[in-house]
Amino acid sequence: MKRWSLKHIILLVTGLIIGAGAGYAYWLYIGCNSGTCMITSSARNSTLYGLVMGGLLASTIWDFVKERKIKRRINKL
Repeated sequence: MKRWSLKHIILLVTGLIIGAGAGYAYWLYIGCNSGTCMITSSARNSTLYGLVMGGLLASTIWDFVKERKIKRRINKL
């Protein structure tokens, strides 16, 4: 089982919160009024979509930073 560090959890939770806020803001300011848009017609859908996208982005950032640290260690040897 994968063990997550505290830094990884903090980055993931931060990404989730920012993503959820961005999704809600998108619905509030831009959203779809007619109800035909699946994601942006409801605040709940837009917020959940933003939450997922924020989590995915935070996870991608974590992997990028981790790979960079590994490459830096290899170059020092």
